[in-house]
Amino acid sequence: MNFVTSWSGGKDSCYAMMQAMMQGFIPKVLLNMMNENGKVSRSHGLPLSILNQQAQKMGLPLEGIPATWGDYEAKFIAVLKMLKAKYDLEAAVFGDIDLQPHKDWEDKVCAAASLKAILPLWQQDRIVLVNQMLEKGIVTMIVSCNTMMGEHYLGKILTKELAQELHEKGIDPCGENGEFHTLVINCPLFSEAIELPEFTRITYENYCFINWEEA
Repeated sequence: MNFVTSWSGGKDSCYAMMQAMMQGFIPKVLLNMMNENGKVSRSHGLPLSILNQQAQKMGLPLEGIPATWGDYEAKFIAVLKMLKAKYDLEAAVFGDIDLQPHKDWEDKVCAAASLKAILPLWQQDRIVLVNQMLEKGIVTMIVSCNTMMGEHYLGKILTKELAQELHEKGIDPCGENGEFHTLVINCPLFSEAIELPEFTRITYENYCFINWEEA
């Protein structure tokens, strides 16, 4: 079964894709929704150049689609339909773990595009999931977080120890509720690690994030 991955550039979409492939599904294309200017990803604030690096290391095409929050759903459905025809797709893979409104939305947009929504990580234990990701060779860096965590977490590589530290602080170790987002630097799907541009750390409206130099 051919599939598109809803690719954020972070650990959950990466591990969902790995799990789908282990189940025998075939990845054909990555999809990322960008901000209006098409330069930065809407969910994780990653430059298109970094997402393109990830796609190149996997030997897969990446579709970066500019959207506003207002036209996001319509554009998502339209691009799913286009990709279904172009790549003979049957499914779309998502990295959500247990946010029911996200699953409901994904089921809805996939149904509109006549695709099956697959969520390989759905309802799995968070700390177990993080440990599995790390054991399977996903190297991932925190690229944004809330002010409860603070700027000092930005740029840190996620380890089992760090996940446990977050868990003990009452922070979801997967960041499923938006506490933090990650960037996959290397994983078994990549031919080699991506190269990161220089960055600075900034805080804006209760959120800390990495500000990437023009990559």
